[in-house]
Amino acid sequence: MRIARKSRPRAGAESSAPARAAPELAAAGVRPAKSRGQNFLVQPAIAGRIVAAAALAPGDHVLEIGPGLGMLSEQIAAHRIASLTMIEIDPRLAERLAGRFAGDRRARVVAGDFLKSDLAGVFARGPVKVMGNLPFNSAAAILRRLCGWSRVIELAVLMFQREVGERIRAHPGSSEYSALSVFTQLYFEIVSHFRVGAGNFHPRPKVDAEVLVMRPYPAARFSAAEEAGVLRTVRAAFSAPRKTLRNSLGQALGISPARIEAALGRATIDPGLRAGALGADDLLKLARALGADLTIADACADACADACADA
Repeated sequence: MRIARKSRPRAGAESSAPARAAPELAAAGVRPAKSRGQNFLVQPAIAGRIVAAAALAPGDHVLEIGPGLGMLSEQIAAHRIASLTMIEIDPRLAERLAGRFAGDRRARVVAGDFLKSDLAGVFARGPVKVMGNLPFNSAAAILRRLCGWSRVIELAVLMFQREVGERIRAHPGSSEYSALSVFTQLYFEIVSHFRVGAGNFHPRPKVDAEVLVMRPYPAARFSAAEEAGVLRTVRAAFSAPRKTLRNSLGQALGISPARIEAALGRATIDPGLRAGALGADDLLKLARALGADLTIADACADACADACADA
């Protein structure tokens, strides 16, 4: 008999385990909303693999985004962590979680939208490990906000729609490579990843998911003063990905062709290349070469939001 193999499904395989999500959602009076991209993980073994990827240790502070029915939360709380903050947008699910963890002094449930929540208190205690099965329709915006807090994040283990995950970890020259790839890689190193089949969720999505394990760089790759200019440069470079840098940068930034050529020369970048051929380090050099030519009136968050939306 090979029962042991069946009890440990592969992360990429579709689960044959009974979905407990449907009756639990019904009991909470919740119907999964497409507008929120709600797809609940129903396979405990995969939840275990996600939690294991975070390498939780005594004293860790953990932030979970979108805990839903608490499948990840239960396994996180089984470790000797210092604290667990769960931010859940659905008030009925948040109330249910608050009741479940009422006796755990380490746990705190925040009912609200992560994109609008006050995160200062969450990150005030020191480095935080961030985890979550992110809603497919707002995952890029959530990632963008986490980039702004990368200096106080120790590790992030996040689940995305598979296509989004592939774009985040894509390298120059690949068809998936985009502004989203560069923006993420300016802040985080992709440590590892694994696929999760669509059959492991309720309701079942049309596509698979992908878990990314991401670690912030030990030191920031650019200063706070440079950040807005760097993000604006990346956005401009990918604004017309089929055009050469000479053309895409000039049109997006409103800088004369002569100045664009001069900046590309200072960065030792061929003006005939397209943005998809440049790595994050190349685009960082380009932003510095553009220097005073950049118009950086746009706020950093707005620039990053637009880039992620266009990616």
